[in-house]
Amino acid sequence: MLDDVDRRLLRLYQSDPDLNLADLATQAGLSAAKATRRLDKLAQSGVIEGVEAVIDWAALGYVVEVSLRVALDKTQTRAFDNFIAAARAVPQVIEIQTFLGRVDVRLSVLARDMADYQQLYRDHILTLPHIADIEALMLVSRIKDETGVPL
Repeated sequence: MLDDVDRRLLRLYQSDPDLNLADLATQAGLSAAKATRRLDKLAQSGVIEGVEAVIDWAALGYVVEVSLRVALDKTQTRAFDNFIAAARAVPQVIEIQTFLGRVDVRLSVLARDMADYQQLYRDHILTLPHIADIEALMLVSRIKDETGVPL
């Protein structure tokens, strides 16, 4: 799978994705051509999925983040599919996760302030199909937020 050189490249790339290819190759102890081939191979195999911009939502005025734990009425046919399709259509829903257990789905939603959240909750969240129970958890602080993996 991954050898030490691949892991070194990924560690460097993950820690500084803005690093230009020449510097990345130098720090990894490779030629630019060899580093390019390895990165291409890692991308083709799906290890590297892409490079993305990380946006600070608070800087854009979204200061309220709420995690909603939802239990669905699973007696309804296609409850999961219908709920998820409707939740995807809500722009303020930034993450959807499904679970096995008492909680079926977790939604992360953003709002500008509490009044905006209340409006979003009433007009969009409570109208999602097949909700049997919902619990809201207001984010107070983010202690650790890692996107990278240990390599």
